[in-house]
Amino acid sequence: MLRDMIEYIARSLVDNPDEVKVTEIEGEQTAVLELKVAKEDLGKVIGKQGRTARAMRTLLGAASAKVKRRAVLEIIE
Repeated sequence: MLRDMIEYIARSLVDNPDEVKVTEIEGEQTAVLELKVAKEDLGKVIGKQGRTARAMRTLLGAASAKVKRRAVLEIIE
């Protein structure tokens, strides 16, 4: 569910939605979501001064609290 949400948001932001990949790495207490986009779309996902990335992390935090798990978003270059 969390992975799908991040993928949906990222695909909506970028010019190349087919190149969006979200990988979920399960830990004991934390899930790490790695977001990879095309090089030219990296700025769109991060946003000015990291605002878009911060907003995505805030949404992820709220959604992960709802399902009682901890999730972290990493944007891979």
